[in-house]
Amino acid sequence: MSIAIDLSGKVTLITGASQGIGAQMARTFHRAGATIIINHPDILATRADAEQLAAQLNSLRGGSVHVSAADVSQAESVQRMMQEARQRFGGIDFLINNAAILRDRTMAKMSPDEWKSVIDVNLGGVFHGCKYGLEIMRDNGAIVSMGSIAAIQGFFGQANYAAAKAGVQAMMRVVAREAARRGIRANAIAPGVIDTSMAATIPEGARAEMMKNIPLARFGLTEEVATVALFLCSPLASYVSGQTLEVNGGWRG
Repeated sequence: MSIAIDLSGKVTLITGASQGIGAQMARTFHRAGATIIINHPDILATRADAEQLAAQLNSLRGGSVHVSAADVSQAESVQRMMQEARQRFGGIDFLINNAAILRDRTMAKMSPDEWKSVIDVNLGGVFHGCKYGLEIMRDNGAIVSMGSIAAIQGFFGQANYAAAKAGVQAMMRVVAREAARRGIRANAIAPGVIDTSMAATIPEGARAEMMKNIPLARFGLTEEVATVALFLCSPLASYVSGQTLEVNGGWRG
């Protein structure tokens, strides 16, 4: 007997969805029937990437994907994006807080700007998404925010990133309590090393050392993270809230 996840009639907003894991989440939720709002920060090639992805998905199901530019580190920008979603779709059912940046450097060499920029996007962006997203989210919805294995492992040179991701995972436990009265669930996903353009910047020596810690002996695929997000937003996870689900190939170290 097969079990299908059908999100027809549901609206999913995904931040940082122009590439990588976010883009794969857009494809996965779209395949499950959801209407998708692809957020991008409108820097470098993100607008073009988001519009290209939207065009591909809309060619499969016309009018099912909308592109929305917003810098998640800015409260006003996120609030404006959410109000546009309310006007266009009447609200949202699922929020995926995926947007994140890296500014790796040892603490001794990390500038205050490098610290602040990562905290503002990776942690502040999740706060803004949840705060203003809950204002337009329909009851019995779900929030999934991206944590990281870095929150547990404390990788060298990632004081800003690790602190932000640990904060995200803690924040979801709070949101799960505060939003429960409306039937809204909140969870985090903590991926290990996923095979994306961001992971491609890891030096080869560091990649080899990381691989030694992964029992499955490979880096993860974006699809393997996206399907976990889909599960967490589906009725199959109706009693899962306030959790951090690790998707890391069994990494313990």
